[in-house]
Amino acid sequence: MIVVMAANNAEAFSSVFRPVHSATAFEETMERILRAIALGVVKQGERLPGERELAAMLRVSRATLHEALGALREVGIVESRRGRTGGSFVARMPVLAELVDPDLPVTAERLEDVFTFRRVVEVGAAEAAARRDLDEEAVSALRERLAASLSAPIPEYRAADSRLHLAFAEATGSQHLVATVAEAELALHKLLDATPVIASKLRHSNLQHQAIVDAIVVGNPLAARTAVEVHLDATAALVRGFYGPDPVSARTAAVASMHRSGRTGSRRSGERAASTGTTTTAKAGR
Repeated sequence: MIVVMAANNAEAFSSVFRPVHSATAFEETMERILRAIALGVVKQGERLPGERELAAMLRVSRATLHEALGALREVGIVESRRGRTGGSFVARMPVLAELVDPDLPVTAERLEDVFTFRRVVEVGAAEAAARRDLDEEAVSALRERLAASLSAPIPEYRAADSRLHLAFAEATGSQHLVATVAEAELALHKLLDATPVIASKLRHSNLQHQAIVDAIVVGNPLAARTAVEVHLDATAALVRGFYGPDPVSARTAAVASMHRSGRTGSRRSGERAASTGTTTTAKAGR
């Protein structure tokens, strides 16, 4: 077996594997690795830097890096090889499913437009909800929606997740805000529909959701605002990673990668058949 190594380009490595923020370390670590692949800093078949070196560049723990690499192995983007020349290798380019709205191309500008819109309305909704003196019924509704999302199986997680995000807006008592949050969620879903579900990401989302609900229930607007910002930033980082710095080019490269791997046409059915229940290709958790 011939082992192909990534070029020792210190400048390129330092630009893509820059340190991450501790609050969203898992998602940003995945984003950095996906971006390196999309930019061609580490190409298909090449080896990523060793875990010790990569963890140091990203300034994350080995445990966080191991979890992020495991998530990328889960969706077939990275593979592990044993032996003296082993390590973590790029198995394929990130593959995006057919877009829900093919007439509206996914550009970097569109991504940031959705992220900004969502950040403004959903952060504001959670902060406003935390400022209200919620009655027992409102608190129960939040707790019930949270419990439903925590226990939802992966095929049903997206619907439960959306209902929880709408519950944050409903707790404000403003129907206009509920409608606006629903619009923000729909815009995000059109992007997430093209990315794979990653079980470990759902675990992080559940913890973030718990922090948001707790902050709203105890009436702490600052904590609610901060918790939602962390959650939305984590989702944005992961979506940016899958779409890459140039989403249109990333999709073209991904399709070419599918052709080379003989995966075109049967990707979804094949992945569903191989799924163990921890990964699906329908919608991404956040």
